Amino acid sequence: MVEWHRATVEAIHDETATARTLALRVEDWRGQLSGQHLDLRVTAPDGYQASREYSIASGASTDPDALVEVSVEELDDGEVSPYLVRGIEVGDMIEVRGPVGGYFVWKPEQAEPIQLIAGGSGVVPLMSMLRTHAGAGHPTPMRLLYSVRAPEFVFYTEELRRLAEKSAAHVMVDYAFTRQAPQGADRSVGRLSRTEVEMLTVSPELGPTTYVCGPNAFVEQIAGWLVELGHPASRVRTERFGGV
Repeated sequence: MVEWHRATVEAIHDETATARTLALRVEDWRGQLSGQHLDLRVTAPDGYQASREYSIASGASTDPDALVEVSVEELDDGEVSPYLVRGIEVGDMIEVRGPVGGYFVWKPEQAEPIQLIAGGSGVVPLMSMLRTHAGAGHPTPMRLLYSVRAPEFVFYTEELRRLAEKSAAHVMVDYAFTRQAPQGADRSVGRLSRTEVEMLTVSPELGPTTYVCGPNAFVEQIAGWLVELGHPASRVRTERFGGV
């Protein structure tokens, strides 16, 4: 049975007006693979406890002393996320359990091209993969298609820009803004279409593995289109959450 471990909030960084990244120092942490997640538990002064599952944003690591990052978006009806985004402070203590998951992971020994497709905060585990890829100086092409409401809701804005510029031969980032696009954008506002998915992703003929993460409906739609376009279902890995 995976045990709960004490974790101290070492740093906090705002990603958007409604999301922030917490850097945690976790006691007895055993490291993680890129794409894994953890359970995070908070305890109220009256003893009430609540836990939620969050993807790990930091890259793969075997260093037990490395900080573990999670990026959290506040949900209007959330029980834990409002506290993590609005209330928690550096130095506070929480508990974590994990890492969890072995299917939705990317490992540097994979030699095939990689396609990442994110819907909103579904970019978090995919950012872990991009960070692991960059840290390893990996030559395998990795492409991200990021569907998000508007520029102000983009996570990791500057880091994604730097990764794409520094590793242009191996990393590509495409955005699909669904409600408001930046000035000069070469794409109209709106949800991704099947045609766009075909145009903006690695061709099935190149044998990629594709990772799709986001809200339930988004993941179902994108995964279905990928299979229709010729990607084997076994090479389309999905992770989803219930919010929109």
